[in-house]
Amino acid sequence: MARWRDGRTQLHLPGVAVPLEIAASYRARTRGLLGRDGIGGALLLTPATSVHTFRMRFPIDVAYLDRDLTVLAVRTMRPGRLGAPRPPARHV
Repeated sequence: MARWRDGRTQLHLPGVAVPLEIAASYRARTRGLLGRDGIGGALLLTPATSVHTFRMRFPIDVAYLDRDLTVLAVRTMRPGRLGAPRPPARHV
């Protein structure tokens, strides 16, 4: 099993590289996007099965991923919402 670490990298998609921030520690996952006015890329929370948008300033698109990083579901969440847990999800 891979050990994830907090940090920054890039998510390589066909024709584009997207900045990716990894939040693997309890502290980084708890902080998440709080206090930010936006994000210029993506944030991977691991391990995680759900997220919330309480105290956030902007809506987010949430992708639930399994252990193999396969997308299970994608939802747009407005501020002040609690996302439903997706039991097979390992990353959000």
